[in-house]
Amino acid sequence: MTNLNVDPARLAANVIDAVAIGRNEGKRLVECLASLQRAGVRRIVYVDSGSTDGSLLAAEAAGAMVVQLDMSQPFTAARARNAGLARLLEMDDPAEFVQMIDGDCVLRSSWLPLAQDFLKTNPRAVAVCGRRRESAASASVYNRLCDVEWDTPVGKALACGGDALFRMSALAAAGGYRADLIAGEEPELCVRLRRSGGEIWRLDGEMTLHDAAMTRFSQWWRRSRRAGYAFAEGAALHGAPPERHWVAQTRRAVVWGAVLPVLAFLLLWIAPALALLILLIYPAQVLRLAARRGLSKGTSWEVALFTVLGKFPEALGVLSYWLNRLRGRHGRLIEYK
Repeated sequence: MTNLNVDPARLAANVIDAVAIGRNEGKRLVECLASLQRAGVRRIVYVDSGSTDGSLLAAEAAGAMVVQLDMSQPFTAARARNAGLARLLEMDDPAEFVQMIDGDCVLRSSWLPLAQDFLKTNPRAVAVCGRRRESAASASVYNRLCDVEWDTPVGKALACGGDALFRMSALAAAGGYRADLIAGEEPELCVRLRRSGGEIWRLDGEMTLHDAAMTRFSQWWRRSRRAGYAFAEGAALHGAPPERHWVAQTRRAVVWGAVLPVLAFLLLWIAPALALLILLIYPAQVLRLAARRGLSKGTSWEVALFTVLGKFPEALGVLSYWLNRLRGRHGRLIEYK
C-alpha cells in the first residue's frame, strides 16, 4: 500500500475531487473529463500510463492536473489510482470526498448529489457505487455480458468497482490501493476498508456509462483469464475465515475449468461412458444457469453459456498466478483492449 497520510482537519468539507486514469482512451477520455466538469467536481487529476494518442494534451486542455505514471516500473491500474490520490493529497485543502473513475467512463450528472448525500447521512459508509452501464451493449455479446456483470444488487455490498465515490480520510487511512495487484484491486481495498469498520454500499442510481469496446472472442478470453488470476491472488491474500475472499470463485474456476476436463480426459481411455457423462455436466450447467434467469430470454442463454465457458480461461488465470508464485515472479498486466 501507499503512504497517503492526511490530517482530517485539512479536508475541505462537502467538496468532491476526482481521479481519472487511462491510456490511449482518445475521445472516451475527453468525454470522461467533460462529464466530471459538468458534475461540478472541484479538481480533476488525470493519471496517464504511457499514452501515445494525445491524451496528455487533451487532459491539459480540459483543465485537469496531469500525472504521468513512471512506466519504468510494472504498470497496474492500482499504481495509477494511488498516484492520483497522492497528487490530490499534496494540495493544501484536499476534498472530503473523491470520485474514482476510469478514463473510458462517463459520469452521470445525477450521481454525485445522490452519492454525496448518502455519505453525509451515513457516517459508517466509506464508499458508494451505483449502476454502471455499457454504452454500446448491443454492439457485441461481450459488451452485453459486461452490462449484466455491472448490475450488482442494491444495498450494503462487499466491494465496489473502479468507479466509486470514497471518503478521502478512509481511503488514505487504508493506504489506498495495493499497487502490485494486476487486477481485483478494488475488492481487495474494500476488504481492508470493511475490516476497519467501514461500509460499502451500492446505491439505486445511475453512476457511469462504460465503454468496454469488446468485439472479439480473444478480448473476452483475456479478460476472463485476468479475472481468474485476480481470484487466485485475492484468495491467497484474504482467503482465511471469516472473509474467505474469492475462495469460492477460485474453487469453481479450478473444478470446472481444470479438474473435470482432466478427469474426463483420463477416463476416456478406461471408462469412456463415464467420461461422456462428466462432459454432459457442462450443457446441463448451462441449462440450469439459463433457467435461473428465464429460458425465454436471449441474454439468459448468453450469460449461462459464457459463465460456463469462462471457467476455462479463469482456470488458466489461477494456474498462472500459482506458477508465478512458485517461481517467485510477479504477474504482468493482462490487457484485453
